[in-house]
Amino acid sequence: MIPSYDPNDTEAGLKLLEDLTTNAEAIQQQVLHQILSQNSGTQYLRAFLDGESDKNQQSFKNKVPVVNYDDIKPFIQRIADGESSDIVSAQPITELLTSSGTSAGKPKLMPSTAEELDRKTFFYSMLVPIMNK
Repeated sequence: MIPSYDPNDTEAGLKLLEDLTTNAEAIQQQVLHQILSQNSGTQYLRAFLDGESDKNQQSFKNKVPVVNYDDIKPFIQRIADGESSDIVSAQPITELLTSSGTSAGKPKLMPSTAEELDRKTFFYSMLVPIMNK
């Protein structure tokens, strides 16, 4: 679902950026749909979605609560302890990143997948057309 373009083609990059920002709401709906399709069977989401891939935004908002790090810390700790299962992601966790620890005085662990790395690479590549403009 990550768009592709030639980062050296400034005009194509700027057009893609314009398309992405103009259609942000529709794109966010697609992203939520994709996330839920892939991850509705994870241990974390099953607790709220009963194993259904509820792709409706309003229904998702009604069923899955807004949480903070302390709420999900036990799940992340299980991953850090080496448990290999679909705890929070259907994709394998490829690395555990750590925050700087500046907000709470203690670093937080953040699970990451290969797809997440691809997404970050894409976002960083979107800087090139802007800088070349």
